[in-house]
Amino acid sequence: MRFHWFLPTTGDSRAIVGGGHGLHRGHGHPTASVYRPPSIDYLGQIARSAEQLGFEAVLTPTGTFCEDAWLVTAALTQVTTRLKFLVAFRPGFLSPTLAAQMAATYQRISGGRLLLNVVTGGEATEQKRFGDHLSKDERYARTDEFLTVVRGAWDGPFDFAGEHYQVEGAMVAERPSPVPELYFGGSSPAAGPVAARHVNVYLTWGEPPSQVAAKLGWIRELAAAEGRTLRFGIRLHVITRDTSQEAWAEADRLLDRIDPEDIASARTILGRSESVGQQRMLALHEGFRGGRARDLEIHPGLWAGVGLVRGGAGTALVGSHAEVADLVEEYASLGIEEFVLSGYPHLEEAYWFGEGVLPELRRRGALDRSPAVRLTA
Repeated sequence: MRFHWFLPTTGDSRAIVGGGHGLHRGHGHPTASVYRPPSIDYLGQIARSAEQLGFEAVLTPTGTFCEDAWLVTAALTQVTTRLKFLVAFRPGFLSPTLAAQMAATYQRISGGRLLLNVVTGGEATEQKRFGDHLSKDERYARTDEFLTVVRGAWDGPFDFAGEHYQVEGAMVAERPSPVPELYFGGSSPAAGPVAARHVNVYLTWGEPPSQVAAKLGWIRELAAAEGRTLRFGIRLHVITRDTSQEAWAEADRLLDRIDPEDIASARTILGRSESVGQQRMLALHEGFRGGRARDLEIHPGLWAGVGLVRGGAGTALVGSHAEVADLVEEYASLGIEEFVLSGYPHLEEAYWFGEGVLPELRRRGALDRSPAVRLTA
């Protein structure tokens, strides 16, 4: 198993910071007195802590209300030594040959610490904001061509003539070493074949294990038809404490800070999303009209409360360190190898997981028993 953390480039707080998938970051936005802007100093604190705790990489999101992932993470390579950066980007917003060049440069200046999260885009309004007016299926077709050109340019010179891209002699000055691994998520019929043909890791959001198992089976079949085998990852939030009671009390506290008007507004906006994955997230808390955190427990230890005001990944693992470790192992038994995690606030929650759950998994023999970095008192 490989564990990654998250850089909150929309800002951070002790409350849930909304945003994503058509939402501006004002949804669920805490008061100014507790909001932590995404300064390079604060993001650097999170990155250095994630590295110290033994996380392999940090995911950096993409979207209107995020800081630019390429620029932020390039800066953070200078204040970390081993940590990798899983940079989310949208293929339609830049040339595939330029993307190949950017990735090659990044690998050289970072010492090979770039991973790429390919986000096709599921919100027409946001796509149009960047000048992209293609339909959803057309965007996936473009992503297919885009990734073909990127990989071709790394091995170039490469010629390609498709519906969306025509390049002649695409190449980079020097092949990146290592070639960045490609991460990709998508639940629609158009997404699966793209994943099967191109990516290294297929990512799913944190649905109940039975739903995750079905999705992984779908992708496995598509990949097998292409003669390929993929790894699988899952994107989740986490609330882990010394006891289950403490963890659920924290979930209640987060829920209490959400304005009911924000919930209603977010549901209306997210309901218009073109993303199949987003609609699946919404369905997990459909019918919630107020109550306690446990009312949103959709599988033992899996909480759908984050998705009330946050687009995208909307579920959290909640429980004692041992209970969260149990859930991690349950997902791992389905074939999940990579866990991309986050929590509010991201700095403190990294320590709860890194000092609570990771040692528990090591004790069980599920991980290397030697931490990547030994913490000193």
